[in-house]
Amino acid sequence: MNSDSIVIIPTYNEKENIEKIIRAVFFLEKCFHILVIDDGSPDGTAAIVKGLMTEEFPDRLFLLERSGKLGLGTAYIMGFKWALERDYGYIFEMDADFSHDPNDLPRLYAACADEGNDLAIGSRYVSGVNVVNWPMGRVLMSYFASKYVRFVTGFKVHDTTAGFKCYKRQVLETIELDKVRFKGYAFQIEMKFTAYKIGFKIKEVPVIFVNRREGTSKMSGGIFGEAFFGVMRLRWDGWTRKYPKIV
Repeated sequence: MNSDSIVIIPTYNEKENIEKIIRAVFFLEKCFHILVIDDGSPDGTAAIVKGLMTEEFPDRLFLLERSGKLGLGTAYIMGFKWALERDYGYIFEMDADFSHDPNDLPRLYAACADEGNDLAIGSRYVSGVNVVNWPMGRVLMSYFASKYVRFVTGFKVHDTTAGFKCYKRQVLETIELDKVRFKGYAFQIEMKFTAYKIGFKIKEVPVIFVNRREGTSKMSGGIFGEAFFGVMRLRWDGWTRKYPKIV
């Protein structure tokens, strides 16, 4: 079944969620393909995906396996390159744990395909604070991290750390993917900031972020530390780096 859209889902120990999220995406009226990038999950996540590929979704579901935990950013870069080698016009980032609602995928798609934006961000903070079941400390850390990015860089996006996004193909073709610096939390900031500096049109689409119900969070203090210091580097890049031009 052909589609112009691919949803990239990185996984590590997501056996409780992976089949459910795949079925939820494929249940949507619009046809999406899915690329799962698994970092050697010892819980059998990749085996579940392989079973679904073989038995039910050979033309819509794809899997790339890596040897271990190599970082969120490197997983997405691998997925972007894989998608760009094919004919997808719209490339999505989404988590496996239902913190991102699959029902919002068509809204992100419409923001790009119908409204003419180049990057659509599923934003927790563009219309208040739309987060459910997160500990208050984590809500405040995430919210003020985005405020910090806006203050340091002058970047006007409200949810700079969001990981629920739709890119038009041209954005990922233009960003020099091999020069993306960060692997963890700061990767999400860097990708948005780079798209902004190049001159792409960005829209924040309000979504409700729900904390995972099953499985274990992969967040850590080190991830936030990378983001804190990485933002200063991005500000410096904004002054000194020569960004690619939109062709």
